[in-house]
Amino acid sequence: MIQAWFNIPFWQRVLGGFILGALLGVVASDVAVAMQPLGQLFIRAIQMLVAPLILFAIVSSITSMQSQSNLGRLAAKTVGLFLITAMIASAIGLTVGTLVDLTPNVELTAGAVTERDIPPVSQVILSVIPTNPFAALADGNVLQIIFFAVFVAIAINALKEKAAPVRSFFQSGAEVMYQITRYVLELTPIGVFGLMAWVVGTHGIEMLLPLGKFIGAIYLACLIHIIFVYGSLVRFGAKVKPWQFFRAIFPTQIIAYSTSSSFGTLPSTLKTTTERLGVKKEYASFSLPLGATINMDGCGGIYPAIAAIFIAHLYGIPLGVTEYAIIMVTATLASIGTAGVPGSAMVMLTVTLSAVGLPLEGIAFIAAVDRIIDMMRTTTNVTGDMAVSLVVAKSENMVNEDVLAAGMRNESTSLQPMHLGNVESAER
Repeated sequence: MIQAWFNIPFWQRVLGGFILGALLGVVASDVAVAMQPLGQLFIRAIQMLVAPLILFAIVSSITSMQSQSNLGRLAAKTVGLFLITAMIASAIGLTVGTLVDLTPNVELTAGAVTERDIPPVSQVILSVIPTNPFAALADGNVLQIIFFAVFVAIAINALKEKAAPVRSFFQSGAEVMYQITRYVLELTPIGVFGLMAWVVGTHGIEMLLPLGKFIGAIYLACLIHIIFVYGSLVRFGAKVKPWQFFRAIFPTQIIAYSTSSSFGTLPSTLKTTTERLGVKKEYASFSLPLGATINMDGCGGIYPAIAAIFIAHLYGIPLGVTEYAIIMVTATLASIGTAGVPGSAMVMLTVTLSAVGLPLEGIAFIAAVDRIIDMMRTTTNVTGDMAVSLVVAKSENMVNEDVLAAGMRNESTSLQPMHLGNVESAER
């Protein structure tokens, strides 16, 4: 029976857990809520991976590159595309928020949210540099981990043969983390089942009705961004048919939707990008952790724009062209600073609201359904990470065309070994 379970394609097992969890939440909410520990088991296992996986993957990736100039060019292209898609996401959010009637039909519960202190830009920049890298690893401070990992890798490359043992240590460590990742990902169907059962059982259908338009606007804007922006990006930038791209990444999108965490989805994102999209491990191990940190089109682009318009309607505060421009700029910048963990977009929303003078108490009204919205926001973010990685890798000839062709034909399955350490040698 166990063998029969593993004979089922991975994406079907994940989708089955998703559907069964949602159905249980509808028909037996009390039982569904009790399934939360299954989801938490999966989340904790994923969280266990994130810090060491990012450290070893980035150091291994950079030390495997041919030259520092190559790294600089790749970083410039990657960050540049992230910023462009973030600006487009903000524009889409403003457009959808303006066209859709977001006037709420329920009263606001004021005073439930207090104003947070927004740190100055200088403090944000300083906070990227870890005073203790081991503390950053223990706390899971991803930006600080990335900063430290990049400097370690640059130092290893500069020392060349003198640092050969350290280079081998990090490359072997990366392989160990990839193997652990394979084990943890087998828990995905169970975790997705537990998470979806808990979400639907807790929130139910009734409480979503008053906020239906707001949730619908977020989902609509995210779908527009995914289908048209990312679809066009892979079509013209990577010469890949969008529908084939979306089919190849669908299992990872389900995980992103269920976990609401870009970092939590990172192991699956890395697996899909290398094994189904054919992106070389050396680049994917660099671009995807970076994308999980700064590429937040759903959390920092679309969501703040629509939420700001919704809260403005809620309080009857008119917004002009100037306010829309401020929302677009702050939403784009917020997309860079939003951490890839569940719920952090709620904190970053305060930046946008403060910039245009909207009451922060309005967040209380949408906080109840933030988890439902966060699922779609995260799916958008993760899709963008994979799309940008594919396009940049394609431009730098860092794509295994045989693997990509097999992935587009849906021949590469998650049942195959996760050959992240040697993508080229994998059986396709």
